[in-house]
Amino acid sequence: MIRSMNLGHPDIRVIGTVASAHGLSHFFQLVLPPLFPAMKDEFGVGYAELGAMMGVFFAVSGVAQFAAGYAVDRFGTQRVLVTGMSLLAGATLLVGFAPGYWALIPLAAVAGLGNAVFHPADFAVLNARVDPSRLGRAYGAHGLAGNIGWVLAPIVGVALSKLFGWREAVVIMGAAGLVAAALFHANRDWISVRVAGAPRKRSDDGAATPLLSRPVLMCFGYFALLSTALVGLQSFSVPATMAMFGLDDTRAAQSLTLFLVGSSVGIVIGAILADRTARHHYVAATGLICAAALIALATVQPVPAAYGLPVFMALAGLCVGATGPSRDSIVRRATPKGASGRVYGFVYSGLDLGSIVAPGVFGLFVDMQRPVLVYVVVIVGLLLAVGTVIAIREETLRAD
Repeated sequence: MIRSMNLGHPDIRVIGTVASAHGLSHFFQLVLPPLFPAMKDEFGVGYAELGAMMGVFFAVSGVAQFAAGYAVDRFGTQRVLVTGMSLLAGATLLVGFAPGYWALIPLAAVAGLGNAVFHPADFAVLNARVDPSRLGRAYGAHGLAGNIGWVLAPIVGVALSKLFGWREAVVIMGAAGLVAAALFHANRDWISVRVAGAPRKRSDDGAATPLLSRPVLMCFGYFALLSTALVGLQSFSVPATMAMFGLDDTRAAQSLTLFLVGSSVGIVIGAILADRTARHHYVAATGLICAAALIALATVQPVPAAYGLPVFMALAGLCVGATGPSRDSIVRRATPKGASGRVYGFVYSGLDLGSIVAPGVFGLFVDMQRPVLVYVVVIVGLLLAVGTVIAIREETLRAD
């Protein structure tokens, strides 16, 4: 992905720093869920209460992203990004000292507030500091680092928990995050961007005006639909697959793992494509259609599920991952000058919307013993997302 790029080039330093920040944000998103069994026993609550805590995290993150984006446009990226990282890591550290379940809710809210800054700040830095010819690879590195953060969180969290206990594990990871925030502050020149737009006009350049354009609203819809599909796969494909095909949990989890691995490989491929073509809409639409078709085949394929399902899911993940850099390029084109933080904050809050709404729906399908509906909604969500890409394409053609 960084072929033909000098590792000492300023772009590489900027991309590496921003990607590392994104990886840390994803890491902290999944720090607590693997520790839920131990937390459940200690606090005397059920998984529903712990799930509600995560719901608070994503709800606050989604609502606060617009405010974070406005702060990026108003005050620049460095202070916003380091502050957000400090809040996210600091709240996580304090979970280790929580005296009861009641203390987890406000800490989840603070952590969600910190999590809200990353997308608007990250993309403001990349769009302002990286040469346009390398932006596809920059977006790819950003997305890939996020995936790596998700993968590492349960591994590190469970390992530390077994060595020291869950409270000590959370404190150690939170403290490491605060150290990382200090390092980012020390290297603030690589992430400092003060976004300067055109002079504001009272009539048509208010804070929310850029968000009301049709392309930006369609981008928000894209992320909400994509998040719904991905939440269905990541959170409920394992029990759905076990019920549909009679597989054990190991076989079912293997398919999900291969989907995530395929997605990471797809991001690398998509990063190269995004830098070599201006037809980002075609890349995004084609990838989503192919992913939907492969997931559909996975549910009806004649090959024994234990063998065919992992292959189809790995290929579907590759197709979804390949759309990522082109998707971010589409958002960049739809963003008015001087509104990068606000637009990316608003658009990416669609991901949090899907994370809040979708789990309850998919969980209901599994409880109703209708696991096939999990895959049906995933497929429909991907195809509806294609519709938003087409709508964005039509709007940009009119604008040109």
